[in-house]
Amino acid sequence: MDNLNPNLVVEFHGAVVVATLADEKILDDSQIQALEGSFMPLIEQNDPIQLIVDFSNVKFLTSSALGLLIRISKKIYEKNGKLRLCAIDPKIMEVFRITRLDKIFEIYRDQDDAMIGLKR
Repeated sequence: MDNLNPNLVVEFHGAVVVATLADEKILDDSQIQALEGSFMPLIEQNDPIQLIVDFSNVKFLTSSALGLLIRISKKIYEKNGKLRLCAIDPKIMEVFRITRLDKIFEIYRDQDDAMIGLKR
């Protein structure tokens, strides 16, 4: 288990990287920059990456955090990787639905389902 950033707990499960967002609220730009600074090298170093981002701790996030997810997603798909999201709070899921991001991202109930989803 690596802690490149206290806001992100990274675990390696074979070829799959699981990144759990540790903060309950992802609100300010410095947090988002720190997360981006953790995700981008992870994507570079595990090429092509199979990444699961676990939101089980997150209760609030800003549109900037959604922008970060889109940038991460773009980077992963450029490198033929796979990205799955899981354990998203119902209130945040509503934002994904409104912004139609639920159509862009593959979202699963929990890590186990996301692992199965990666194998598809």
